[in-house]
Amino acid sequence: MIAMTTGNTSRADANRRRILDVALAELLRDPDASMDQIARAAGVVRRTVYGHFPSREALISTLVDEAVACLMTAKDAGHGGAEDPAEAVARSVLAVWEIADRYRLLIALAQRTVTVQGIRERLAPARESSAELLRQGLDEGVFHSVLPAPALAYVHEQMLFALMEAVNDGLLAAQEAGRSAAITVLTASGMPAAQATELVAKLSD
Repeated sequence: MIAMTTGNTSRADANRRRILDVALAELLRDPDASMDQIARAAGVVRRTVYGHFPSREALISTLVDEAVACLMTAKDAGHGGAEDPAEAVARSVLAVWEIADRYRLLIALAQRTVTVQGIRERLAPARESSAELLRQGLDEGVFHSVLPAPALAYVHEQMLFALMEAVNDGLLAAQEAGRSAAITVLTASGMPAAQATELVAKLSD
């Protein structure tokens, strides 16, 4: 009985993982993809999809949770222990953008289906981590802003969302967006544009 239960659980977990992977691909291809479309693409019946996710909104919310977890992992690993706050911020943005580029269409979709407050709550740990780096940079005179670090972290977050939208709308080339995002964040923190551009170019190379 235990072995049977374990087998059923493993199958259920595998089905859930497949549904999530296929749903992400389908939603990135067609943001209006229905649960029926996702079920067909995943090779399961509609009831199986609804057994794991009671609504399309719940499915998208789970995908957003996974995206945020990936972004947090990339952000934490990105700065690589850099002691200079500017380098740490730039490395984090570059690392996050590599992940965010995959999810940018999903995030735009999530803003239509997940409340803004819900997205803010999910991003709170990343925002707090950014605020710590910004506070260090402001204290050391690397950054200059009339905003306190927590408020500046909010501004950076919204700027990155805006840049994702710019890429989605064809206003910014995806291959250039990561570097542009890092330079924009640094200059918004009061770092001279030439210095920010040089730093990001060095890190990108």
